Amino acid sequence: MSSPGGQNLSPEPARVRDQLDRILSSAEFQVPDRSRRFLAYIVDEALAGRLENLRAYAIAQAVFGRDASFDAQNDPVVRIETGRIRRALERYYLVAGQSDPIQITIPKGGYVPSFISGQLDVGPETRSMRADDEPSAAQEKRRLAYRELVLPIGLLVVVFAVGVFALIRPIEGLFASLRPIFVATSPDRDVLRPQIVVEPLVGIGRGDGDADIAKGLTDGIIVQLTKVNSIAVKALGTEASLAADQGQLFLQGSLETENGRLHVQIRLVDRADGAVVWTGAYDNTLREGGILDIQDEIARKVADAISMRQ
Repeated sequence: MSSPGGQNLSPEPARVRDQLDRILSSAEFQVPDRSRRFLAYIVDEALAGRLENLRAYAIAQAVFGRDASFDAQNDPVVRIETGRIRRALERYYLVAGQSDPIQITIPKGGYVPSFISGQLDVGPETRSMRADDEPSAAQEKRRLAYRELVLPIGLLVVVFAVGVFALIRPIEGLFASLRPIFVATSPDRDVLRPQIVVEPLVGIGRGDGDADIAKGLTDGIIVQLTKVNSIAVKALGTEASLAADQGQLFLQGSLETENGRLHVQIRLVDRADGAVVWTGAYDNTLREGGILDIQDEIARKVADAISMRQ
């Protein structure tokens, strides 16, 4: 996998591991411990070249403690956890990792991580090209002659401009009192944007997977809301404090699975008086292996509905 200006870093495992440690220690990478073990496992196996261990069956046994009877079709734990990590990585690089030297991703369609660098190292070939580009003595002589010709002309232009400016300034003063005065302000962008605090969604159904789906949907909503420029998004539990003079909204919700269907309830609550300012209800059929697509679809709908209110 590649990106503009990027390069594959598989020959540089030390830098990749440094980036992994940076991600895992960041407060903005908000996933449970088993997701962190998952990410560390697939990165280590990829760097070691053990691609046969990057299949759902091997991951389920090594990370989630499943036995030899594990069936990926009936137990989607690996797919669900992969989707959660993808969204958490996307959020991390949007919020805290924008200037990180290496980007770790998990391309869709598998569990093999990709390592992309945003900074190209200067190798011997590059240094050789720069040496060849050094100007010759003849080029340097022509450059000096050109400078001697242009410099006097530039001085004349500067003197002329100063004279014109000195003439215009007194004339400007005659009309200054006739013009309205505008004061330009440049307030901090985040101070003016309304803040939305995303609380973890609650799985209220009897199914064992409801809690996992709720966590994945929470991460997806955070990722989608961070793409809306008109609001500032904060996750519940982050150390960043909320400004007391800003309008703050709390996004809350619950979900349950029943008879092959997913029911989701979302609401937006004004912290000042507890008033519910917006609600959304989403009902989807659980398709075979399609829970990640459903989570992404609902997250986009929530973000679109909230952005239209701003």
